[in-house]
Amino acid sequence: MKFVNPSFLYALSAVAIPILIHLFNFRRYKTVYFTNVRFLKEVQLETKSRSRLKHLLVLLSRILAISMLVLAFAQPCIPVDHKKIASGEQLVSIYLDNSFSMDAVSKSGRLLDEGKKTAAEVAAAYKPGDRFQLLTNDFEGRHQRLLSRDEFLQLLEEVKLSPDFKNLQQVFTRQADLLNSNGSRNKTAFVISDFQSALLNKGLIKNDTNISVNLVPLNAEDRSNLSMDSCWFVSPVRKQNQVEQLHIRIKNFSNKTYDNIPVKLVINNQERTPASFNLKANAQLDTVLSFTIREGGIQSGWVELSDYPVTFDDRLYFSYTVLKQIPILAINPAAKDKPQASVNPYLKSLFAKDSVVVFSNTEENKIDYSTLSGFRMIILNELKTVSSGLAQELNKFVQGGGNLIVFPSDEADINSYKEFLGGLNCNYYEGVDTSRTQVGSVNYTADIYREVFEKKTGNIDLPVVFRHFMLSHNSRSSEETLLKLRDGNSFLDRTVHGKGQIYLSAVPLNTGWSNFVKHALFVPTLYQAVLFSQPQYRLFYTIGNPEEIDVTANPAGDEIFKICSSDKKIEIIPEYKVLDSRTTLFIHDQIRDPGNYFLNLDKETLRGISFNYNRNESDLSVYTADGLKKLIESKSLANFHVLDFKNQTIRAALSEIAEGKKLWKLCIILALVFLACEIALLRLLK
Repeated sequence: MKFVNPSFLYALSAVAIPILIHLFNFRRYKTVYFTNVRFLKEVQLETKSRSRLKHLLVLLSRILAISMLVLAFAQPCIPVDHKKIASGEQLVSIYLDNSFSMDAVSKSGRLLDEGKKTAAEVAAAYKPGDRFQLLTNDFEGRHQRLLSRDEFLQLLEEVKLSPDFKNLQQVFTRQADLLNSNGSRNKTAFVISDFQSALLNKGLIKNDTNISVNLVPLNAEDRSNLSMDSCWFVSPVRKQNQVEQLHIRIKNFSNKTYDNIPVKLVINNQERTPASFNLKANAQLDTVLSFTIREGGIQSGWVELSDYPVTFDDRLYFSYTVLKQIPILAINPAAKDKPQASVNPYLKSLFAKDSVVVFSNTEENKIDYSTLSGFRMIILNELKTVSSGLAQELNKFVQGGGNLIVFPSDEADINSYKEFLGGLNCNYYEGVDTSRTQVGSVNYTADIYREVFEKKTGNIDLPVVFRHFMLSHNSRSSEETLLKLRDGNSFLDRTVHGKGQIYLSAVPLNTGWSNFVKHALFVPTLYQAVLFSQPQYRLFYTIGNPEEIDVTANPAGDEIFKICSSDKKIEIIPEYKVLDSRTTLFIHDQIRDPGNYFLNLDKETLRGISFNYNRNESDLSVYTADGLKKLIESKSLANFHVLDFKNQTIRAALSEIAEGKKLWKLCIILALVFLACEIALLRLLK
């Protein structure tokens, strides 16, 4: 037992007053006349015995009454879980979970509103002179300081739902940093949340025994939720007037089955392909929405379902680009060195009259390096050597997202190519194999061949090879063999380097080495490679994540990047860095609202960018109060408490935790009881 005001215990000396009265006994005796004196001794003995018992009972009642009254002023308390009774200034940090899961509904309304009410009552339970911190998932600068109670309540009213999500370790670290930076010994932290499972996905927080931590769970009536989780295209290439298939994933975080739930697909503000679905309890569904791309350029859309009350994950935004024209460049030998290869006839017949591909030629000694970044594909057409300057520029081109196809010259300088290709971290030419062979297999799983062949089994006619360059196998390269010779050597390889790809052929583009240029496989191989040279941007980004956004354009002069919403109401200027011709944008939490945006460089619109809320909180499963207690017990966290306000007010519960179980009311009641006993003894016991 502890005493809030132990100095009052000195007043216990007042019990000496009734004791002195009893000892000296100032009572006046009354003379009683007896008619018969033979009964005098008997009456005298009986009266003294009863009087002595009465006086002792009265004395005991007075001593106990005075003792209880003194103890009431001393305010005895029994500490909760042997906790030290707090006195002096209190530092209180209150974390209010304002993540999207707090949009669920409890018996008394929305969880966030209930949490704000609870936080206000917690603050009201403390003294006006105590200091408070309000912490939310936003981790704003104004929340990183101690406030008066009035300032705290004013700031509490401004709390709104936030797309940010923090786990309990991050929350308590921020609370401990502020509380420990101040001198008070009385530090208390509150966590007001629905305690969604994701909040504790990395285990309970590290313990700080200097801080008393109180967990206040809020309970929603319904934890059911449907989430539009993600979407994607199987093929990375989008083409006009082609039927596309958008794959979507829907998750059911509930114990009930949904039937005929409508799904809406909107692209460029036009609704496409309405559909519906059935989804079993606690399951996910992957389905496909088919539509036709009618026009090129930037495509912005979303896919949506209807669900209540948690709606933040019902709509998923996405953007992609359909290039109206794909510029490619063929770099040919100088006309004086090899006039027959200056403009390859097979490349010319394949691309020159194509409406999608813009085909350009240049000689190796007439290259304008400043224009290379404007092409999506560069074809090295039978160059004898690759100069160091060209090798450096091509390296930057590929790292920045451009694609490169290498067809060697029949007189290729092996050392020159080895140095050039080694800088790209891909295989290189080692020598010439003059034995006749044939392409033995096709990599049907490769992107460029996935939709080319109707049948992928049986004997098919493949190119014949009269002689070829042997390719090394660099273990450091991300090599993928597209076409393989029967002898096991590679005929056509693809290697990823930076953001781009290198296609490496084992033969030149002439009939002296193989019949590849006249074979049916030549057209889809090169054409698909060109189509797949379109920029492969992500369909959407996640708000709150430290995303890096890659772009192919570089600002010049006073040009700046801007990200604007489709309704022009939001406009930000992102940070950007340029490294080796690679431009990367950094948003830094400037975008807080989901939707479709446009990336502009000066007055030019480069691409569409979509942002969505994080789906971490779509699963509304939570820790119950009993679950939290078991978790605390398993971690041996003696300074952690789970508060349950069902049987008492918040003020009473917090007062009990801070000051222990107060007994002064019981002392007052007992003092009154003992005074009543004294009165009863004096009046009733004659």
